[in-house]
Amino acid sequence: MSEGGSEEEASERRELYHERQRLELCAVHALNNVLQRPCFTQEAADEICKRSLERLALGRIVGFILNVPSNVSLGFVSLPVSRKHWLAVRQLRGTYYNLDSKLKAPARIGGEGELRTFLRQFLSQGLCEVFLVVPKAVEEAGAWLNPE
Repeated sequence: MSEGGSEEEASERRELYHERQRLELCAVHALNNVLQRPCFTQEAADEICKRSLERLALGRIVGFILNVPSNVSLGFVSLPVSRKHWLAVRQLRGTYYNLDSKLKAPARIGGEGELRTFLRQFLSQGLCEVFLVVPKAVEEAGAWLNPE
């Protein structure tokens, strides 16, 4: 997309809230840019990331989307290259399953304790994000997290 353009385009760009990259805060900038105002700070984002997995209200969460490091391989040879891979986790009748599209079939994780361990293992590797999938009412009420 070009930065030039008509006066109308320039006017529209001036109306848009836009934070430029500073340090390594691209997640904060992306959130603020999509919300069109400075809602998040580095401190607020850090606080969200530090919340314990024990506080998750698992009964109110539909599922999880994880963005995890994934090694690249050619056949049986692993290359010294890593990329990111998305996978889903969902509960069925009290049991959580890893629905990674790279698996031949869903993989049983187990109950709530095993799910927390599963998530903790990915998060401990670093460079991993966990997105919660919740109904709109749960998100609006912040009910995906149990009170401290």
